[in-house]
Amino acid sequence: MPSLAHYMAQYDHEHESASNKLLHAIGIPMIFAGIVLLLFLKWTWGTGFFLGGWVLLFLGHRMEGNRPAFFQGPVYLLVGPIWVAREVWMFLVGTNRKPTSEGTSGSSAAN
Repeated sequence: MPSLAHYMAQYDHEHESASNKLLHAIGIPMIFAGIVLLLFLKWTWGTGFFLGGWVLLFLGHRMEGNRPAFFQGPVYLLVGPIWVAREVWMFLVGTNRKPTSEGTSGSSAAN
C-alpha cells in the first residue's frame, strides 16, 4: 500500500493552480461543516454547506482542467482534508514551497 507521502504528492500534482487551491481551502471545510450540521439535524444548513462545498471543488477542477483525485480511489477523500490542513499551515507559517515546474525559483525554508 502506498504511503501518505505518495498520496500527498499525487494530490499536489492534481491541485497546482492557486484558484483551485483556494476553492479547495474553502470547499473542503464547507463539506466537513455540512456533515457536522447534518449530524445535528440542521438539514437546510447542512445540505447547503455540503453541496456548496462540492460545487466549489468541482469548479476548481474544471478551471484547472483535470478530474478530482478521488476518482482514482476513495482514499483521496481522506487525503484532501489533510492536504488542505497542510496548505493552510504552510501559508500561516510562511513556509515556501518547492520551485514550480514553470521554472520560477524560490528558496526553500530550512526545517
